[in-house]
Amino acid sequence: MLGNIIGIDIGGSTTKIIGYKDGVIFSPLLVKANDPIASVYGAFGKFLNANNLQLADVDRVMVTGVGSSYITSRLHNIPTGKVSEFQSIGRGGCLLSGLTNAIIVSMGTGTAYIKADGKGVRHLGGSGVGGGTLLGLSHTMLNVRNFDDLIETAQGGSLAHVDLTIGDISRDVLTGLPPDTTASNFGKLSDLASKADLAVGIINLVFQTIGLLAIFAARVDQTKDIILTGNLVNVPQAPDIFAHLSMLFGVNFIIPPNAEFATAAGAAVSFLEGVEYQEF
Repeated sequence: MLGNIIGIDIGGSTTKIIGYKDGVIFSPLLVKANDPIASVYGAFGKFLNANNLQLADVDRVMVTGVGSSYITSRLHNIPTGKVSEFQSIGRGGCLLSGLTNAIIVSMGTGTAYIKADGKGVRHLGGSGVGGGTLLGLSHTMLNVRNFDDLIETAQGGSLAHVDLTIGDISRDVLTGLPPDTTASNFGKLSDLASKADLAVGIINLVFQTIGLLAIFAARVDQTKDIILTGNLVNVPQAPDIFAHLSMLFGVNFIIPPNAEFATAAGAAVSFLEGVEYQEF
């Protein structure tokens, strides 16, 4: 029986690593580096040190993500495999949420939509709207280039001077559409809008777009559970935006614990679930 399995999700500038043993994930860590190889080895060393582990204590490494294309041999001579990112997203989302039938949304630079059920995992499609959109619009409109700075800028912001709502354009009560429902993102942009208001408007635009595409996918699939994963789950406004969409459209948006590490967790568990992978 295998002991410690390490799952690593290698991005362009961020690497996420997580341990898996006896059905339990442990010690999720994140390392930033411009070079994916440096990022992987940095994350690996940090993980071993944090858990007081030696190389001999690791039985298997599974890598995934866009940066995994740079991995061409075993890591530290430990048996190493590369698994599809879509498989990792789907299986990681199910592992962290405890669900077996759901739409899994991976919110990174762009957004990927995955369906996982008893038949397996399949990629439904994707959108270019994601974290890259947040930072691009933030840079252009606010001269704010950093993710954490955008979140700080948005504190205290309001959509009242930014978004047009149903209540702004209709006095009638529309079935299923409360007055505060967005009719047009940035459709009521006022000269009185502050930087905080604009920052909240950008965040709302991106998350509503991601959420609505997920809802459309769920409706086509006749699924109500939507699992949210990826770095964007940490944006403070995200839970409220998705909770409002849940109420409006009768779906369940779920942000599981360690959601930003879902892909790394999925890579680890994929080995035990018999998913096809490339061995180095």
